[in-house]
Amino acid sequence: MHEWKDRKVLVLGLGAFTSAGPVRGAAAALWDPVGAWRAIVAPVRIAAEREANAALRAPAPDESRVVFFGDSITDGWRLDESFPGKPYVNRGIGGQTTPQMLIRFRQDVVNLHPKAVVILAGTNDIAGNTGPMRLEDIEADYASLADIARASRIRVIFSSVLPIHNYTDRAKDFFAQRSLEKIRALNTWLKNYCDTGACLYLDYFSHMVDASGLLQKDLAADGLHPNEAGHKIMAPLAQAAIDKALK
Repeated sequence: MHEWKDRKVLVLGLGAFTSAGPVRGAAAALWDPVGAWRAIVAPVRIAAEREANAALRAPAPDESRVVFFGDSITDGWRLDESFPGKPYVNRGIGGQTTPQMLIRFRQDVVNLHPKAVVILAGTNDIAGNTGPMRLEDIEADYASLADIARASRIRVIFSSVLPIHNYTDRAKDFFAQRSLEKIRALNTWLKNYCDTGACLYLDYFSHMVDASGLLQKDLAADGLHPNEAGHKIMAPLAQAAIDKALK
């Protein structure tokens, strides 16, 4: 994987180039964080993941490779620190929604031949990052991801959508974009779907929520992306789910 400092150089370089005029749409998008991501950062990240996939060796016969797949919540998680020595691969791309994840699921999961995949997705669908989405559309994407994985004999672990909070100024926008009711509804659907035996449900939500039904304040400065304290809660839960899936 490329280090973040390398990615920043690429993004800043592209931003300087486009702001000069050759790619006007991308330059205009620099004024809008979401537009900037779609026009510049996402294509760079997808290309970087392709390079990382090509460089990744095939798993050894006795290796229990696991792919953590999702959006920025996954992308920002330093798996090597939370799971030292484990053959876990991070394939999170910030800002993505479930239809975008479906497009890259084969290259970033199936082709890497993991024994299991930990999927954490849905918060950006609720926020409307790629336009309004009904709950049933998100649920259909979840089911499609699971179908593809199972067809490739990959064990599926669905993570709950994380709670959010609005306890800090940085959290206000993220909170306003995400309905608590929809988060709970998606988690209910995911749990019921997994209870059929189709996959395993990884319940981060109930371990990270406070008495008010929001994400515990000390687990994310921006109300959405877990910090080190958040990852300390998530890691053993994820490991327990992986151990169960690989029995």
